[in-house]
Amino acid sequence: MLATEQSTETETKPVATVAPLEVHATNAPMRHIPALSWMCDKLDGDLRRRIEKLCASLESHMTAGGENEVRMLCRALDRLADAAKHVRSNGHGPSEASQKVRWSINHALSCLRLVDAATFGRREPFHHFEKSKAEPLYAAFLVVVEHVHRLTEVVRTIDPSIDERLNEGLVQLQEPLREQPIA
Repeated sequence: MLATEQSTETETKPVATVAPLEVHATNAPMRHIPALSWMCDKLDGDLRRRIEKLCASLESHMTAGGENEVRMLCRALDRLADAAKHVRSNGHGPSEASQKVRWSINHALSCLRLVDAATFGRREPFHHFEKSKAEPLYAAFLVVVEHVHRLTEVVRTIDPSIDERLNEGLVQLQEPLREQPIA
């Protein structure tokens, strides 16, 4: 066949099928990661209330072990904030332990609330070659919960009635109990 002749045969080229690119917001959510709103509510509600009661009990009888646990809790809260935010900034809170706890909780909450809820808890697209940001963030949250538990154990040695104060308000009766005995 010469270069000037027309070809009568139609050449079929193999068509390469390209996998469609994934979109982060359309990936299925990971079942082992809770919703971001739940984590914010847990930190702002339950954990904040518990930490404030523990710190109030600890302020009157501060020990070296108690101050150490409070500082470790502050570091865990700061790591949670670092895992949640995109940009690392030089945010230093107060140096006193009881004030630093409140500052660290507020800082962690503000960073958690800035995370995109539409993509949080979803697998990263395969073509990004990155790991999900949700797993380290949830791990940092679980570390905070563990440090609150450790602080509770330390405060129990100082104040044995702390469990009573921590559990008050858990059950709210719709009808209060009568003052007279039933039988």
